[in-house]
Amino acid sequence: MEYRFIKWFEELRKEDVPLVGGKGANLGEMTSAGIPVPPGFCVTAEAYKYFVENVKVEDGRTLQEWIMDVVSKTNVDDSKQLQENTAKIREKIISMEMPEEIAKEIEQAYKELSQRFGKEEVYVAVRSSATAEDLPEASFAGQQETYLDVVGVDDVKEKVKRCWASLWTARATFYRAKQGFDHSKVYLSAVVQKMVNSETSGVMFTANPVTSDRSEIMINAAWGLGEAVVSGAVSPDEYIVEKGTWKIKEKFIAKKEIMIVRDPETGKGTVKVSTAEYLGPEYVEKQVLTDDQIIEVAQIGAKIEEHYGWPQDIEWAYDKDDGKLYIVQSRPVTTLKEEVKTEEAEMTEEMKVLLKGLGASPGIGAGKVVIIFEANEIDKVKEGDILVTTMTNPDMVPAMKRAAAIVTDEGGRTCHAAIVSRELGIPAVVGTKEATKVLKDGMMITVDGTRGVVYEGIVKSLVKEKEEEKAAGQVVVAGAPLVTATEVKANVSMPEVAERAAATGADGVGLLRAEHMILGIGAHPIKFINEGKEEELIEKLVEGIRTVVTAFYPRRVWYRTLDAPTNEFRELPGGEDEPEERNPMLGWRGIRRGLDQPELLKAEFKAIKRLVEEGYDNIGVMLPLVSHVEQVREAKRIAREVGLEPHKDIEFGVMVETPASALIIEDLCKEGIDFISFGTNDLTQYTLAIDRDNERVFKLYDETHPAVLKLIKHVIKVCKKYGVETSICGQAASDPKMAKILVRLGIDSLSANPDAVELIRKVVAREEQRMMLEAARKQIYKEEELEF
Repeated sequence: MEYRFIKWFEELRKEDVPLVGGKGANLGEMTSAGIPVPPGFCVTAEAYKYFVENVKVEDGRTLQEWIMDVVSKTNVDDSKQLQENTAKIREKIISMEMPEEIAKEIEQAYKELSQRFGKEEVYVAVRSSATAEDLPEASFAGQQETYLDVVGVDDVKEKVKRCWASLWTARATFYRAKQGFDHSKVYLSAVVQKMVNSETSGVMFTANPVTSDRSEIMINAAWGLGEAVVSGAVSPDEYIVEKGTWKIKEKFIAKKEIMIVRDPETGKGTVKVSTAEYLGPEYVEKQVLTDDQIIEVAQIGAKIEEHYGWPQDIEWAYDKDDGKLYIVQSRPVTTLKEEVKTEEAEMTEEMKVLLKGLGASPGIGAGKVVIIFEANEIDKVKEGDILVTTMTNPDMVPAMKRAAAIVTDEGGRTCHAAIVSRELGIPAVVGTKEATKVLKDGMMITVDGTRGVVYEGIVKSLVKEKEEEKAAGQVVVAGAPLVTATEVKANVSMPEVAERAAATGADGVGLLRAEHMILGIGAHPIKFINEGKEEELIEKLVEGIRTVVTAFYPRRVWYRTLDAPTNEFRELPGGEDEPEERNPMLGWRGIRRGLDQPELLKAEFKAIKRLVEEGYDNIGVMLPLVSHVEQVREAKRIAREVGLEPHKDIEFGVMVETPASALIIEDLCKEGIDFISFGTNDLTQYTLAIDRDNERVFKLYDETHPAVLKLIKHVIKVCKKYGVETSICGQAASDPKMAKILVRLGIDSLSANPDAVELIRKVVAREEQRMMLEAARKQIYKEEELEF
C-alpha cells in the first residue's frame, strides 16, 4: 500500500521535523544511526492538517477556522478562560469523525507493525509529536499527550485523535503563546511505536542539567514504565557518570514507593501500583540499575550526543522480555547555562535550614509561600511568590512563570517540572518529601536551587537585595559584566527569541536568519509575489527584523538574505515547481537563487530600506554561499535599484562558506565589503567533501581540520590588511575549543547560540588574558636575555 499520511521510522531523518515533529524525526534519525529504537511509524502532520482543513463544523466553517476563532478570543494569561476555551477545542476535535482516507492508512500500518512481531495485535505507545516541539529554541517537554500499552486498531485510531486534541491543552497553548509560536503554523504528528515491556526505565541527560557540566551524564531510574519518572510521580534513583572514564561519581538511591505498570486487569493502559506489593518490600530502597547497566545506559547516551553534536535529554528502558536496552525518545537539552559552581554559601545565624532536596534549577529565589495541590488553584500564585506543591503539574506552567521559585515534595532533576523551571530560569528544589507539610502559606523563605536547600526567612547573605526588592519578592543575582576585545554576539533564528537573546548581554546579532520569517508566511514567497502580495511579504519581513533590531539597539544586527534549499521550498503551497535536486545543499540556494529570482532579493532589500528610513542604523546585510565576485557586484546593484546604498545606509558583507570564497577573499575585499562571517558548518563539509548528515562519514567531520583552519587563517589575515571585519556564526562559535583557536587567529567577533553566549564570553576573556600574559612574559624573557 502506498501511504500518503504514514511514514515509517526507517524513512525519516532529523530534517523531517515539519512532517513528523521533533519526536518522530529524532526516532527516525536514531533508527538510521543504529541506535536500539523500538520500531514504529508516524501519522504525519499532514494528516492533522488534512483533518482540520477538511472536516466541517456545524456552521459550515472548517475545523481549523473554528479553532483559530476560539484562540483569537482567548487571553492566555487568564487561567480560567484559557482552561475553558482549550477544553472546548479538545472536545470538538475528539467528537469529529476521522476522515476515511487517514483511518484506512492507520489500520494498514498497524497491521504491518503487528505482523513484524508475528502477532495479530501488538502493544504500542502512541505519542504526540508537535512540529514546534523538541526544537533547540524551546523545551516543550510533555506539552502534548502520550498513551501507553495501547492495543487494537480502534484504540490506536482513538488515541491518534486524542493526540491531535492534545495540541490544544491549556499548558500547550500557553507555552506556544509565550514562546512566540504561531498557533496556526503548529501541527501535530502521532508516533505509533512498539511498546517496551519495561522492567526498569527512566531519563538521562548527557550533560548535567543542574551544573551544566558537560563532562557528566545524569541518569534517573525507577521500576516499571518511565512515565513515573517523567511525570514526577516517583522520586527516582539518580546516578552521575563521568564521560570517557565511565566512573560512577555519585549515587542517590531513592525511596520508590510506587511504580507504573500495564493494567493487569484490562491488559490495556497503565496504572500506579505499590512497589512493595508488586515487586516486594526490598525493591522500595533497592538500587534500580546494576553498575554495569548504569555504564551501558551512559555509553549509549554519549553515542547519541556524539551523533547529534549536542547534549541530549533521553528516555530509555530495559525490556523484561529480552533484557535489552531500548531508547524511546531523544531531544536536545535547551536549558544549559554556564557551569554553576556549587561552593558552600557562607553560613550565618540567619541560615536556618527548613528542607533539603535536589537542586533542580540553579539560582536564588525568595518570597512568600503559596501551597497548591491542583491546577485549578494556580490563580492563588501571584508574581514573586514561592510555589510549593506535591509535584508540579504541566498545567501549572502559568503559575510557575509568575513564581520566584518552586519547591516540591516529589520528583527528580529530570522530571518535567525541573526541565520547565530551568527553561523559565526559575530556581527549583524538588524531592524534598515534606515541603507541603513543613512549609505554611504566607511563610517567607529563601530557596537555593543550586544546592537544593530551603531556608527560613529572607537570607541577606544569599539574596543581597534592597528592602524594596524584598517587598516585591524579586531576587536579583548578578555579576560584573565581562568586557572582551573580541565581541561575542548571538545567532537569532526567530524574532520571537530576540528579547531572550538580547538579555544574554550579547554584543549584537552575528546572524539573523531570514528562513523562518519568509517560509513562515505559509506559502512559497514567489507565489506571494506573483499573486500581487509582495507588500504582505515585505511587511512580514519588516515586522520580524524590527523586533530583533529593536531588542538589540544600538548593537548591530547582521541579516543574512534567504538561504533555503529547494526541498524546503517544495513543501510550501505553490512550491510544486521546485526542482528535484539530488543534493539540495549543493544546489539552487543562497545568493545563487537570489540573483536568479531578483524579485525575492528585492523584497528583502525593500524591507531593510523601510527600517533604515525608520531610523534604524544598526543593520547589516550579508550574502550567503558567495563564490564569485560578480555575485556581490550584482547584489549591490539590486540594492541600489530599490534605493538602498551599501556601505552608507547599511553594512554590506558576505558569508565565507565555500573554499572558493576563502581563496578569492582578496578580490572580494577589493570589490568592497564591510565584513565577512564564516559559516563553518558548510565550509567544513565543502572543504572535506563530507556530508555532515551522512552517519557513515560523519566521524570525519572536523571543524578543526588543518585545511579548514588554514582557510580561516588566510581569510582573517587578508581581511585585516583591507580593514574588513571578521566574524563567525557557525556552530563552531559555540564550541569553547574552537573559540580559543579563533581568538588566537585574530577574529573580531564570534556569534554563538544564545544559551552559549555567557560561556563563550568567559572562554574569550580567559584566552585574551592568557595571550596578554604570554606576550608580557616573552617581553620579560627578552629583556632578561639582553641583560645577560
